[in-house]
Amino acid sequence: MQFLAYILVYPFLWIISILPFRLLYLLSDGLYILLYYVIGYRKKVVTDNLKLVFPEKSEVEIKRIKKKFYRHLCDMFLEMAKTLSITKAEMQKRFKIKNPEELHRLEALNKSIILMYGHYASWEWSVEIQNHINFQGFGVYKKLANKYFDKLARDMRSKFKTTLISTKETIATINHNEAKGIKSIVAFISDQSPRLSKDVYWGEFMGVKVPCFTGAERLAKKLNLTIAYLKVNKVKRGYYEAEFMTLTEEPKKYKDYEVTDIFLREVEKQIYEAPEYYFWTHKRWKHQVKS
Repeated sequence: MQFLAYILVYPFLWIISILPFRLLYLLSDGLYILLYYVIGYRKKVVTDNLKLVFPEKSEVEIKRIKKKFYRHLCDMFLEMAKTLSITKAEMQKRFKIKNPEELHRLEALNKSIILMYGHYASWEWSVEIQNHINFQGFGVYKKLANKYFDKLARDMRSKFKTTLISTKETIATINHNEAKGIKSIVAFISDQSPRLSKDVYWGEFMGVKVPCFTGAERLAKKLNLTIAYLKVNKVKRGYYEAEFMTLTEEPKKYKDYEVTDIFLREVEKQIYEAPEYYFWTHKRWKHQVKS
């Protein structure tokens, strides 16, 4: 069944990937009408999330953000498919690095780098940063249940020589690299909800106490790695800009979870500036304690 699902879906993904961008976004406009007005894909989740974190906003404001978000979501879905066939030159034109000199400064410290960022703007096209780094790039991801789609996801996201590693492979991979003297940049998307456990860290995100991922901070402290934040902004439709922001070069100097909190504040700033580009369909606040 897994292979059947794959061979049925893959041709559509490939056709989407070879469309000119003008046609791609016309298709996205149609997909928006289908998802928002006909199917109502996760509309309740999006509405509940927005009302929770923006209690001061009116129904009209919430609806405006919601519509803008669904338009962006449809663009992003199709941009992900476009990654199958996009050229390096086209990607570099559409996903620009604002300050590569900061990245090179961090590489010159001769320490591996933990790169944290959130589900904001375009995290999928962030694989383009591999074209600007000298270290080996790794991206941590959650393995897909369908092994054929999982391989496709690995192939797409490793298009520019970034190596994807599953959450279960992360610690072993980083430890191996450090033991062998291999310098790396390991990307963690760290803003979503982890599984609950007795020792989970409850931090504040958008005014709500929620469980938080702390793996990036803990690994950086254990191995004394630099921690940076990748701030990705949407410039206009189909164009993004990323900025490297150093959070700390000495993570051991910080109290437990302090770097995680600093990271969350940076994600919050972006959400407050343009909330429509955050990934509101995720149940980020399914476990919560109102602050």
